[in-house]
Amino acid sequence: MFHHPGVRWTHLQAQAAGIPQVTADVSGVKEEELGAMEGALRGLTKTGEIEGAVTGAIASEYQKSRVDRICDKLGLRSLAPLWGMTPEHLIEEQIELGFRFIMTACMAMGLDSTWLGRVIDRKAVDELKSINRKHGISLVFEGGEAETFVFDAPIFERKIRIVEARPIWKGDSGYLEIHSAILQDKNS
Repeated sequence: MFHHPGVRWTHLQAQAAGIPQVTADVSGVKEEELGAMEGALRGLTKTGEIEGAVTGAIASEYQKSRVDRICDKLGLRSLAPLWGMTPEHLIEEQIELGFRFIMTACMAMGLDSTWLGRVIDRKAVDELKSINRKHGISLVFEGGEAETFVFDAPIFERKIRIVEARPIWKGDSGYLEIHSAILQDKNS
């Protein structure tokens, strides 16, 4: 349920956006990972630091229902601002608004190693639409077909520059192993 490739660099995203980050180690075992999330949220509710949780769920009832359940249990609001958006509209809007992101994992037919580290821009979206028609993947990878990493966004005060990364490809899937990344001014 949780994102893995590039997760160790999310602290840079939080810094770039000027927001604090709280992390929790998870096992990756289905359903057990939710306990870690609940524990982290419970700790924050005790300090009064949060009123709710925001997720990027778009169409996955599996993800949304589990986060909703935890928030209900803890008396938090569960917000899913992207919920119900059509994948095509969402990915095009993200690009139009200035979100810049790369593909960090590929786990679906039609996505090969050339996608790893590739910036998802309008040309890439056109290619993804073709792959969607041929193989049925979600344009926003809601089914786990791929993972992405945002390196610049309208809410970022600075952008992230990936200094060193290496694609790892095994059989018919792979991921981008980011070894080094830094924050830099948006103008550089």
